[in-house]
Amino acid sequence: MPFKFTRLAIPEVILVEAQAFSDDRGFFMESFKESAFSANGVGTKFVQDNYSHSIKGVVRGLHYQKNPKAQAKLMMALKGEIFDVVVDIRKGSPTYGRWVGETLSDKNHRLLYAPEGFAHGFYVLSDQADVLYKVSSDYSPDHERGILWNDPGLAIKWPAGKPIVIKKDLELPTLENADNNFVY
Repeated sequence: MPFKFTRLAIPEVILVEAQAFSDDRGFFMESFKESAFSANGVGTKFVQDNYSHSIKGVVRGLHYQKNPKAQAKLMMALKGEIFDVVVDIRKGSPTYGRWVGETLSDKNHRLLYAPEGFAHGFYVLSDQADVLYKVSSDYSPDHERGILWNDPGLAIKWPAGKPIVIKKDLELPTLENADNNFVY
């Protein structure tokens, strides 16, 4: 099987390890296969791919879209290395306000899946990083929301270094004050 699926401390969040086949030319790998993902708890239909390029120290997030335009996400670092974070924001969930973080890179061929009801963000560890993520709903500016990346209530252990965060993300509320309609 070209994928290994591991449920993390928040069981709905799944780490996917893709198998790369290398030779003198480079490598080949499958990054998504609907049948394999569905058989392992990721039956999400993805409708849009997003691509970002960032420099070292950039923090993007923590972002989500409210219902009825909520998005499940499947994240992958095509180039470089990121620390990818997912936060459970489903009110009433036994893991509400908890987070998981994984290092994704072009060398470890890992992907991270987060279903609807989770906020997502990442920190760029390498000099540059290209990140591709699949989403289950079209982008909707009317439903776009976020949580402050360094919300003290979440206590995310971000990597050391001086983060580069845009003004819009610095003005996001804490989880306690977020506009969030997810219920477990």
